[in-house]
Amino acid sequence: MKNSCVLRFDYGFLHQNLIKMPNLHYISTQQLTIEDLQEIIFQNKTIALSEEAKDKITSCRSYLDKKMSVEDQPIYGINTGFGSLCNVKISSDNLSKLQENLVKSHACGTGDEVPQEIVKIMLFLKIQSLSYGHSGVQLQTVERLVDFYNNDILPVIYTQGSLGASGDLAPLAHLSLPLLGEGEVYFEGKKVASKVILEKFNWSPIVLQSKEGLALLNGTQFMSAYGCFMLIKSFKLSYFADLIAAISLEGFDGRIEPFNELIHFVRPHKGQLATAQRIKSFLEDSEIIAQEKQHVQDPYSFRCVPQVHGASKDAIDYVKKVFKTEINSVTDNPNIFEASDLIISGGNFHGQPLAIALDFLAIALSELGSISERRTYQLISGTRNLPAFLVNNPGLNSGFMIPQYTAASIASQNKQLATPASIDSIVSSNGQEDHVSMGANAATKCFKIVENLQRILAIELMNASQAIEFRKPLKSSDFIEMFLMSFRQSVPLVTEDRILHYDIQNAVQFLDSFMIEEGVE
Repeated sequence: MKNSCVLRFDYGFLHQNLIKMPNLHYISTQQLTIEDLQEIIFQNKTIALSEEAKDKITSCRSYLDKKMSVEDQPIYGINTGFGSLCNVKISSDNLSKLQENLVKSHACGTGDEVPQEIVKIMLFLKIQSLSYGHSGVQLQTVERLVDFYNNDILPVIYTQGSLGASGDLAPLAHLSLPLLGEGEVYFEGKKVASKVILEKFNWSPIVLQSKEGLALLNGTQFMSAYGCFMLIKSFKLSYFADLIAAISLEGFDGRIEPFNELIHFVRPHKGQLATAQRIKSFLEDSEIIAQEKQHVQDPYSFRCVPQVHGASKDAIDYVKKVFKTEINSVTDNPNIFEASDLIISGGNFHGQPLAIALDFLAIALSELGSISERRTYQLISGTRNLPAFLVNNPGLNSGFMIPQYTAASIASQNKQLATPASIDSIVSSNGQEDHVSMGANAATKCFKIVENLQRILAIELMNASQAIEFRKPLKSSDFIEMFLMSFRQSVPLVTEDRILHYDIQNAVQFLDSFMIEEGVE
């Protein structure tokens, strides 16, 4: 992603140029936005702990050490066992071993590996959460995580194993193993044993102190990292859904009236208003949209773009607010409140807010794919003076017949994947953890929907760009003509049958090559 270009969306002109930003970000208590995170991660910024963060971490650890030296009362996870073993008291001589055992025993993830871009976000968010001074970790532990981040030492983590309740225990255990010289990491494109990397950098394994293993493993950073990554992608895909719908409207010789602001002022949902405005701006000065129409109405997949796309925008906006709160939060347990002289065991690790939001995002993105596939279907239907399947000599050529099958298959899979995970729960830890969020499953399901949506939109763009060729010599807007000129460099016009798999792949890569500068709708 380092070489991705920026697509600055200003409703009028397409700019592709690299962002030049300061290359250092200080971890502090200052509120982070999703846009901040996007800039830090995808502009490959180096991070460092601010003096404020260092002071908070050090002060909290010092408080905990003093507390443990004068008190013998059981404090969950600090001098007790974990989960249903919370009533088992652990001697002071074994507190470090307790934390090490916790990390090792919980590293039981399986399934596919988590994408490295998401692992990097997990590292960042874990560092951020530990830096608020309520977790009791050693400064050197957090600094080692910073070293991993800055040197692109990315732990091997697996997608399956978290219930999304006691935090993302299994994924975060794998994130933490390299601190001990255990597990595997990716470094310079290769998977290697963590101990090899520690030797390379002349680092000694971290000796975990009381509470540290629990602070590392409790937390929502797996769910949060997936959610933030998908939000960044969702901003872009929502934009492209609008742009590609506008091109499809041109190819279908559709009407502009459903995008008149007067309609939307009397039903003023924010996303609906924004979508209508955006579509109109895309089509400004288009000869195709301005020509006299022979039909009174368009099908819903065209006429109701503001209402459908707009509802998804509003859902994305809600999810964005949830994740902004989460990435600025402390989500391990117990929490240490030095000023109040309290160590409180609670449930900030429970992923229910994220699980529901991720399910909502999955539904919203699935619907963008559903209506996109319907526009693709309309374009190949042989109506509105378009040839059947958008190709000359239909019959001899099948044209765009089967890409619609592909889009339909993917759209249907998205509907299946959009079944909520957050309504499910399975009792764990001998009944101590009797309600869980399943937010990790919500995250990985939604991730698949994001990938699928990009493919569906790529197929629609192929069809829309083909359809608009049959409107010549009339032209669309300068904006759309310029965009299609760029697209044609990746996917040429189809004049006779060829292997369209490669065109779909190229169309997906074309959309993937853009990044947006702002994550706002």
